[in-house]
Amino acid sequence: MDLAAKKAAARVDALARRARCNPAWGARLAEHVLEECPPPKDAVIAGFWPLDGEINILPLLTGLADRGYQLCLPVTPTRGEPLIFRSWTPGDVLEAGRFKTLHPKAEIPAIPDFILTPLLAYDRFGHRLGYGAGYYDRTFTALPNAYRLGCAFSAQQLEHVPHGPHDTKLHAIATETGVVSFQNPN
Repeated sequence: MDLAAKKAAARVDALARRARCNPAWGARLAEHVLEECPPPKDAVIAGFWPLDGEINILPLLTGLADRGYQLCLPVTPTRGEPLIFRSWTPGDVLEAGRFKTLHPKAEIPAIPDFILTPLLAYDRFGHRLGYGAGYYDRTFTALPNAYRLGCAFSAQQLEHVPHGPHDTKLHAIATETGVVSFQNPN
């Protein structure tokens, strides 16, 4: 089976695993990140507006905003480009984007150095499986020094995530059960 077919099969498995989870467990994820893996005080943090079925990281984003962090959310550009980020504060007006995403309406650019990353699956080595368009991998390449923290349910962990040379590893994963750091993410 080629890499694309392996990734497609892993996505089906990951979506089934995720469907058995409760997005509200994101409150536990927030507690773990704020206690075990808080970003540096001067970090610009890229969050994401959770899609239907994803772990809800809004409690984490609110907690970070309450602690004075500068936040931003991604805007999904045309295929083949890295994500664009706009400054965001809880309560700001959002507008619909590509792939059912939401992003800030105000076009205030931001460059994150700590990226909260959505995913479909991850493994114990720090590999992540996204939705397949490559936006986050291109963004990681464009921002090589940014810290990459995956956000998911613990049930989304697979024994092995199929990956290729353009797939960038995470520094750590945060779930409702805790935060796990990975060795040699680069």
